Amino acid sequence: MDCIFCNIIQGKIPAQFVYKDEHVVVFHDIHPKARVHVLIVPIKHLDSINAVTSADTNIVGKMFVVAPLIAGQLGVKESGYKLLVNVGEGAGQVVPHMHMHLLGDRKE
Repeated sequence: MDCIFCNIIQGKIPAQFVYKDEHVVVFHDIHPKARVHVLIVPIKHLDSINAVTSADTNIVGKMFVVAPLIAGQLGVKESGYKLLVNVGEGAGQVVPHMHMHLLGDRKE
């Protein structure tokens, strides 16, 4: 499998990491749609949220626990931020590795 996010996680492709633990990594989107635009990505490869099973509950939960921590670190927790998960190409999912966008301070 040649997944760009797996390559980023493994350090084969450089990225600006904001957070990393045993379940998820967070790094800046290379095509930001807002002043703050990071991706929360599980280390375990899952093609999309459609691939999530009950065995992945801790991973998905961790993504939501990390989101407000990162929003606070990046200064958008109080002003507000958006969490977005695209599922499949028809919904705009470009990379076939489940991930969540955290966007704050929208560009005008």
